[in-house]
Amino acid sequence: MSASGVRRRGPRLEPLLLDSDERAVLERWTRRAKSSQALALRARIVLACAGEEVPPIVAVARDLRVTADTVRKWRRRFLADRLDGLVDEPRPGRPATIGVDQVEAVVVATLEEIPKNATHWSRASMADRSGLSKSTIGRIWKKFQLKPHLTDTFKLSTDPLFAEKVYDVVGLYFNPPDGAVVLSVDEKSQIQALDRSQPVLPIMPGMPERRTHDYVRNGLTTLFAAFDVATGEVISALHRRHRAAEFKKFLIRIDKEVPAHLQIHLICDNYGTHKTPAIKAWLARHPRFHLHFTPTGSSWINQVERWFGFLSDQMLRRGAHKNVQALEADIRAWVKNWNKDPKPFIWTKTAEEILDSLAHFCRRITGAGH
Repeated sequence: MSASGVRRRGPRLEPLLLDSDERAVLERWTRRAKSSQALALRARIVLACAGEEVPPIVAVARDLRVTADTVRKWRRRFLADRLDGLVDEPRPGRPATIGVDQVEAVVVATLEEIPKNATHWSRASMADRSGLSKSTIGRIWKKFQLKPHLTDTFKLSTDPLFAEKVYDVVGLYFNPPDGAVVLSVDEKSQIQALDRSQPVLPIMPGMPERRTHDYVRNGLTTLFAAFDVATGEVISALHRRHRAAEFKKFLIRIDKEVPAHLQIHLICDNYGTHKTPAIKAWLARHPRFHLHFTPTGSSWINQVERWFGFLSDQMLRRGAHKNVQALEADIRAWVKNWNKDPKPFIWTKTAEEILDSLAHFCRRITGAGH
């Protein structure tokens, strides 16, 4: 019996003492990534058990949400073999048959080679090349985060004034001039009035809406839009053609709808119709208009493009129209409904963050920066 009258279970535990180097290694192991969480847990168990005063096994297990047997196991292993005792022992059974050289060969081939009869590797084609199973190839690709079946798109702007234009446009988003309205302007051209070759079957319980894969083209229209970055309201116009003449008509419409005492800053892309002599002459006669051009190949910086995305998702992509007039009527109704409850977009990235992200991307591309 102990002095307190409580019977001690089992033999007295040996204190677990750590030197400074061991403690540093264990603390570093506790911060390992997800792939090493087992080792991180063992390190936390040892750290919790360390000290001159031996903490109760049950208390350590409760704090770390493991069983008492788990605490005893790794405490005992550490006392016997120190840090080496926390590393997994070889498991019984058939030894691994895949060597490091084979794994390296799969990774290198995936990154640097193209199969003879395809544009990219599949698990089957890589299995044939390497002699490994398809499931093994899948595990290797998953381990190294390789996805040859996926592709993405990118386009780097070649505009020599890229940085200056980014600062100019983003500056308007964050700090619009006093006594002015900032409008993000563009045209969504060649909107097709499409009708399905057979009637659309409506949605039913347990069955989605169904439509034929083929369609009939019934004409084109172009939507001109000016998105107010402060309020989300949109000034719009529809024209059957997409020329400087139509852009000039749209500028006249903007001039009529924006109160006369406000300056007008337009954010536009570099499309040729925005820079013709006729447009420049009209702008010279209307000095309250100020054009700001986005960098070439950088439509993502123009907020009206995001608004066009809403229009496409909610109305155009699944719409069916027997003629252009019906299409234009639906577009006008959609825009009118938007303007009843407009929503501005919240721009979050500064010009410096955009340029830093671009620089980081370029460094990842082979040969960039050379």
